[in-house]
Amino acid sequence: MLARLGAVVFVAVAITATAIEMSRKEEPTESWTTSRPNTAPSDPLRDELFRCQALGEAGPRDAACLRAWAENRNRFLAPGARPAKRLPDAPPVPHPPSDAASPAQPAPVSPPAGTR
Repeated sequence: MLARLGAVVFVAVAITATAIEMSRKEEPTESWTTSRPNTAPSDPLRDELFRCQALGEAGPRDAACLRAWAENRNRFLAPGARPAKRLPDAPPVPHPPSDAASPAQPAPVSPPAGTR
């Protein structure tokens, strides 16, 4: 008896949710737009790299693409392209004492308690 009552309640909730969903009016989706016009100058190298990407397999045989890729590498890998501020150097790793005659043996690992 309890299972039948639960089934009836489930069906009633499902019908109610369906009726509510069907009664909603569809709102037109707004396309994402910016309030500020794009006034940034376009980068010709970036445009050329996109063109080369669109070429696909023919890109490596195109001389203009080879020049664009070389220029792109120079932008990021040239010595002057590094940021002025460097990250701090990592602290040195401590070394074991040099007076130890043999390397330290790791401690045996026992299984966690409660697994036996």
